[in-house]
Amino acid sequence: MNALLERVKAAGRGLGLFLSIGGGILALVLSGCRGTGAAEPPSLTVAAASDLYFAFTEIGRVFQERTGIRVTFSFGSTGQLAQQIEQGAPFDVFAAADEAYIERLMAQGLVLPESRRLYARGRLALVVNRRSGLRVARIADLADPAIGPIAIANPDHAPYGRAARQALARAGLWERVAPRIVMGENVRQALRFVQTGDAPVGIVALAIAEVPEVSYTLIPAELHDPINQAMVVIRASARRQEALRFVQFVAGVEGQSIMRRYGFQSPEGF
Repeated sequence: MNALLERVKAAGRGLGLFLSIGGGILALVLSGCRGTGAAEPPSLTVAAASDLYFAFTEIGRVFQERTGIRVTFSFGSTGQLAQQIEQGAPFDVFAAADEAYIERLMAQGLVLPESRRLYARGRLALVVNRRSGLRVARIADLADPAIGPIAIANPDHAPYGRAARQALARAGLWERVAPRIVMGENVRQALRFVQTGDAPVGIVALAIAEVPEVSYTLIPAELHDPINQAMVVIRASARRQEALRFVQFVAGVEGQSIMRRYGFQSPEGF
C-alpha cells in the first residue's frame, strides 16, 4: 500500500498536483482526471493605488467576464507600490495615482514605455463622519480647532495625501491645521479613520468617499494640481499580452464608463 501511495504521489506531482497528508488516493486521482487537458485560466497581478479599490474591483470582475483572465489586485499607496516594483515585486501591471511614479519606473527601465496609458484624473473630497454631528461643508470650515483631528494620506508617498496638503495650503490653512493632521499610510486608511470616528473629518479621494459612515463634499479642483493617473505593464511580467489587454480595457469605452461612475474624469477630458 505504501508503495502504491508513493507511485500515486509521484504521478500527482507530474500533473502539477499536490496531495495533503490524509487527503486520500481517490481525491488525487479524481483531481488528476479533472486536470487532464484543462489549462489553468490565465491570471494577472495588478498593483493599484488605493483610490481605485471600488472602481477596480468592479473592473476586474467585468474584465474576467469578458476575457476569462483572472485579476488579483494589490492595493496600496502609489509610492510604496512603486518601491516594491523597484525591489522586484512580481506584478504584471502598475496603476498609479500619479503619473510621476510611472515616469520614475520608466527611467529605470522597469516598465514597457509603449504600454503607458493615462486612464483617469482624480478628485478630492472632504469627508465627515455622520455620527460626529459636525457641519463641515467647505475646506475653510477646517480652521475651527473644535473640529479635532483631520485625516489625510501620507503626502510623502500617497498622491492624494500630497493633493490634500496642497489644497489646505492654497486655502491658507495648512499652518493652522498641521498640528491636528493624522496620516494614513494610504488614502483608504485615511478614510477608515473617518469611518470609525478616530478622526471626525478627512480629505480623501472622491472615488472612495461614497460609504455609509460619511458624508462628503467635492473640493474645488483649483486648490490642487491635477491628479493625473497612469498605468503601465511591468517589463518583467511573464504575461505581457494579458497585461496589455487589461490596460487597454481600463482605458477603453467600457472601463472608462465604470471609472466615471466612481467619480473619475476620463483622459479625454484632460
